[in-house]
Amino acid sequence: MDKDHALEEMMGKLGDFGRYQCFQFSLHILAALTAGMHMLSLVTVAAVPEHRCWIDGVDTQGSTAAWNSTEILAAIPQSPTGALSNCYIYENNETTACSKWVYDTKYRSSSRAMEWNLVCDKRWMGALAQTVYMLGVFTGAVVLGGMADKYGRKKIFCWSAVLQLIFGVIVAFIPEYWTFLVIRFLYGIFGSAGSYITGFVLTMEIVGPSKRTVCGVAFQGFFAGGIILVAGWGALIDNRQVLQVIYGLHSLLLIPHIWIMDESPRWLWAQGRVKESVDIVEKALKCNRSEHILDRADLVSRGKVEVSKGTDDTSKAGTMDLFKTPNLRKKTLNVCFSWFANSIAYYGLTLSTGKLEGNPYLIIAIMGFVEFPSYAAVMYFLDVWGRRPLISSMMLVGGTACVVATFLPAGSTISTGIVIAGKLFIAGSFAIIYNYSAELFPTVVRNSAMGLGSMCARLSGALTPLISLLDSFNPKIPAVIFGIVALISGFLCLFLPETMDQPMPQTLADGENFGKGDTCFSSCTGKKRNKTYTEEDKNAELMVPLEDMSKKV
Repeated sequence: MDKDHALEEMMGKLGDFGRYQCFQFSLHILAALTAGMHMLSLVTVAAVPEHRCWIDGVDTQGSTAAWNSTEILAAIPQSPTGALSNCYIYENNETTACSKWVYDTKYRSSSRAMEWNLVCDKRWMGALAQTVYMLGVFTGAVVLGGMADKYGRKKIFCWSAVLQLIFGVIVAFIPEYWTFLVIRFLYGIFGSAGSYITGFVLTMEIVGPSKRTVCGVAFQGFFAGGIILVAGWGALIDNRQVLQVIYGLHSLLLIPHIWIMDESPRWLWAQGRVKESVDIVEKALKCNRSEHILDRADLVSRGKVEVSKGTDDTSKAGTMDLFKTPNLRKKTLNVCFSWFANSIAYYGLTLSTGKLEGNPYLIIAIMGFVEFPSYAAVMYFLDVWGRRPLISSMMLVGGTACVVATFLPAGSTISTGIVIAGKLFIAGSFAIIYNYSAELFPTVVRNSAMGLGSMCARLSGALTPLISLLDSFNPKIPAVIFGIVALISGFLCLFLPETMDQPMPQTLADGENFGKGDTCFSSCTGKKRNKTYTEEDKNAELMVPLEDMSKKV
């Protein structure tokens, strides 16, 4: 536990959040803003407006007939509610599929979906485009996270910034669908994974323990800010090509980081580059106007000794150790399902905003804005009510909202309001799972556990657009699936142990014993949780070096 004592002593003098950390944090968090924008860009760039079949002899290149005209009503089948069919026409007294469409251009007259007619029997192509992007994010989270450990946080951050700028602009000019998918995949790797992940890591490694929760939730808030920008620019710019270029050019915000952002002192120290680490901390102390003075010679000497010790045997623990013992295995499966459920509900509600009745840009913006009160509530109540009751209640309420909304009249104000409320609660539970997961698992496998949970989230994110296609059978199916998955996970979270005011477990044995028998139901019946740590352990835990966080996102 004292392996990196010199590092923690040096970082302790820096303080939790001074002027230097504030400046670096303001640089890192811009990556969350661009990540949210790139992630949801297809909602506007490939928007699917209301559409009907083209009727030869009635519709012409110069003008199209009114949707409620006698000719149109006679040529297109109608649903029981009176809505025109999107995909079928009457031809020779038979209902046949059409191959040309007329789009409602009230809100948008240019999009990928309109150009390539990604509707009816080609709807899957639009969903695949978003799925491919999410698979790119999955790949980036796994590959670039490891590269950041090996080559440095700043290097991966800056290369990702440059490449997301390039791909974000190039993708606007790709004329062919399959090439478009390839560029979208690369865009996902660097646009919503590379800089975002390493930016999060850099923040977690520079701020003190008391500010990590607030800074982590703030990253989620800026991601939501990116969603709002998607809506804002979409409302102002009609041309989908110009719109995508605007989205891509936002990555210029990250280019100055090449010169003004610092590498992580913790990463430099871990790589044996002790002098560089000390230099950055000295620079930070001056920026913070701190009176502390570092003993460079002593720190460099002790640092080289500590680094030369290498890792001990406990560092050999890996992902499979999470499944070898019963209590740890149950917690791992439960948490992984929670990551999966939060992601599928979050992106399911976010990506389906275009299907809600009303101004699509206003709805997207509201869906982004509702996350802010959710994050504020999480920051306040997380250390008051605890992790377990808060994440469980938020998932249960959010899941219920998803299911209830499907049984209300589509497009009604109350239905839209309930969906937005569901997004508010799911956004909050998604923010909690990051911190909760880190506190549940022992130090020796914490990174592996976070990486496994993140992979589950990316997998469900990739499945979400495909699940949305099930509305072809029944419009209620996707939302019911999202809601039921969230409800099941919310209930299962009641069986997880509470971690508030508890020291984090260190070894595999600690992890197996931690919270054994501690569930919501045992707490309600008055049974005491297993305590595996003394107060001295809790105090000593503060001296444990910050684990590498590259797999947290």
